[in-house]
Amino acid sequence: MANGGPEIEQLIQLMARLPGLGPRSARRAVLQLIKKKDQLMIPLSAALDRAVAAVCTCEVCGNVDTRSPCSICADPRRAESGMLIVVEDVADLWALERAGVGAVRYHVLGGVLSPLDGVGPDDIAIDGLIARAPEFAEIVLAVNATVEGQTTAHYITDRLAGLNLTITRLAHGVPVGGELDYLDEGTLSQALRARTHI
Repeated sequence: MANGGPEIEQLIQLMARLPGLGPRSARRAVLQLIKKKDQLMIPLSAALDRAVAAVCTCEVCGNVDTRSPCSICADPRRAESGMLIVVEDVADLWALERAGVGAVRYHVLGGVLSPLDGVGPDDIAIDGLIARAPEFAEIVLAVNATVEGQTTAHYITDRLAGLNLTITRLAHGVPVGGELDYLDEGTLSQALRARTHI
């Protein structure tokens, strides 16, 4: 139990729910906020209030932004893109944008199929993807290489069958800068199967 009253304890508990922060890290973060109340806590509180009022989900792709359609969907340079990249989560979209993949468009599924967890096709944005698909020449399935991600990719591929478009997925294998000795057998075998000409 933290010292300082229920308000501080509640703040620690809320911070501990954030990814990457456990109870000890949350306690340290809260103490830093308290110590730097004027420089950190008050501006953070104001920024959170503004974000709560302004942030929304894009009605087109599922990205989060302060407007809908989001800045990516509203970008005229992307309007003619024939490539739609399908991702599991907004964090994946942001990672691809940071990597500079170009003037492409996205579709955020909001999860993956997972029958054991009760997540079926109606629980993620697959119908929206199927509706958008005919606008594009290529659909890139950029889902994680997990069982659930691959199940989702196969389901989407089946649903898109018959449309005149190319369906691709991200390559899996040896990471840039990776050493073979440190990779698992599945990654190595996939890298060998997906080898390319030099």
